[in-house]
Amino acid sequence: MRHQNKNKILDRKVGPRRALIKNLAGSVIIFEKVKTTTAKAKVIKPYVEKLVTKSAKNDLATRRYLMTKLNSSKAVKKLLEVIGPKFKETKGGYLKLIKTDERQGDGAKMVYITFSK
Repeated sequence: MRHQNKNKILDRKVGPRRALIKNLAGSVIIFEKVKTTTAKAKVIKPYVEKLVTKSAKNDLATRRYLMTKLNSSKAVKKLLEVIGPKFKETKGGYLKLIKTDERQGDGAKMVYITFSK
C-alpha cells in the first residue's frame, strides 16, 4: 500500500526515474517547449518551477545547487542568465501545460510544457 506517498513512480526504478527527470527538465529549460506525456509533465512541472525560483538569485551556491539537479551546464547557464531574471518578480506559475492529441501508437495523452511568458 502506498498511503501518503506522493511521488510518482512513472513505471521506473529510482536511477532511471531520476535520470528521466533531470534530462526532461534540462530539455524544458533549453528548448522552452517540449512535447511529452501528461504524467511526465505533471512530475516535471514542480521540479522545474523550484529551479526557476532558485535561479532568481544568481550566485555560486545557486549555480552549484543547479548543477546537482540538472545534467547540462548549458541548461544551468540559460537558467541563471535568461530565465531566472525574466521571472524574478513573478511569484510562481512559470510553466503551463497545453493539451494536444493522443499519441498514435498507444493512445497516451500528450501535452506541451512551456514557459508562460
